[in-house]
Amino acid sequence: MKNMRLKLARVEMNLSQEELAAKVNVTRPTINLLEGGKFNPSLQLCIRICKVLNKTLNDLFWEEDNL
Repeated sequence: MKNMRLKLARVEMNLSQEELAAKVNVTRPTINLLEGGKFNPSLQLCIRICKVLNKTLNDLFWEEDNL
């Protein structure tokens, strides 16, 4: 499942994928895969992304259960 919340938060901070990648010490393709839902990041990477984007883990990575 695509992570549109991550992409939206990145765009709201006016960061390119390349800029976000540099700030969290990964490559741009990693951010692309993460936004596309094709990469399962470590908790440490999730925390670094949240800090840069000023969001919580729940804001960006918690999948709501639609039951």
